[in-house]
Amino acid sequence: MTVPVPRESTAPLSTSRRRALSGLAATTAAAAGVGLGFPAFAQNRAIRIGTTFDNSSVEKANGQGLYQGSSAFFNALNKAGGIHGSKVELVMADDTFKPEVAKANALAFEKDGSVLALVHPLGTRQTAEVMDAVPGMAVVGPITGTIALRKKTSPNTFWVRANYDQEVDKLVSTAAVLGQTRIGLVHSNDPLGQSVLAAFKNALAKAKLEPAVIATTPNTTSMEVGPAAEAIAKAKPQVVVVGLAGTAPVFLKALRGAGNSSSAYGLSITASALSAMGDLARGLGFVIVVPSPYSTKFEIVRRYQADMVANGTKDFSLTSLEGYMNAAVLAEGLRRAGPAPTRAAVLGGMASIENFDLGGVKINYGRSNREGGQFVDVAVIGSRGQMLS
Repeated sequence: MTVPVPRESTAPLSTSRRRALSGLAATTAAAAGVGLGFPAFAQNRAIRIGTTFDNSSVEKANGQGLYQGSSAFFNALNKAGGIHGSKVELVMADDTFKPEVAKANALAFEKDGSVLALVHPLGTRQTAEVMDAVPGMAVVGPITGTIALRKKTSPNTFWVRANYDQEVDKLVSTAAVLGQTRIGLVHSNDPLGQSVLAAFKNALAKAKLEPAVIATTPNTTSMEVGPAAEAIAKAKPQVVVVGLAGTAPVFLKALRGAGNSSSAYGLSITASALSAMGDLARGLGFVIVVPSPYSTKFEIVRRYQADMVANGTKDFSLTSLEGYMNAAVLAEGLRRAGPAPTRAAVLGGMASIENFDLGGVKINYGRSNREGGQFVDVAVIGSRGQMLS
């Protein structure tokens, strides 16, 4: 099922926004055959970008946030003249967080010759299916940090976020600095969870620590979290690393209900469920793989906030910022693909991105590297529910 790109806001672009997008909005007045001023669109076909994610199941909040951010970017880009005079159209397909549906969606996009690339597939197994299904198309910004996928020979897949090894390293080193050495883990018993478990063991080994407790839930979407919560509560670690995504709120509720008061540190996938945690989120530490959406010291955040407001919302989030940044990286690859882009040209354009400054965050690919982003930080939810980083 496809849905149209959200209607563009009629709010005018500021001078700074025009400057920020001018490198991508490459159609000049001369090329368009018009006088000086804001570029008119050439009679080019729209550049169509596909995206498959959960829009109706357990991870729909994440999927909708990603889409909101990427839509805000492309709407602003289109207002500034598009890419070489062509508008960018974002086409969404709901995969209900099922890998086989994500694969079917990707194959449908591949069959449609007007779709040149895919952006931010959501989920580990979903990404695995998508990247394998469309080897001739660029897949930009998958939402998973699983190391095993990055070790595959998949030159079509361009990672923007850091991996789970980097995330867990950051959490363990932060805990150690605070004198917290009894560290436990809860993870799902599936490919995502196995990746998190491997990262956890590696990080503890580097810190010369042993796991205080390791507990599992059946899979990424399972709400059967009681046994894991009881195992963690019984072991009483100083810190529990929560390697869960959409089920994290249910787990934390069960953990606190079992009388446990351990500090909770979440991965970036855990932070995506903050809105569903309510008061349980207070005091939660978690990894962020993009800057705080409120940290306006970053140029990319200032642009993101302006474009989100122009798109009709002030509901800033880590997830929508990640979608926005993924879209920005893909747009640079599209620009480099030239005025008549093909799928192969987009792949070449993406691979040519080296030492690219998104606005305070560097992206670096090249001939053989596909892990473009290295940004990792830790944030905490304060006593009043505010994000501190």
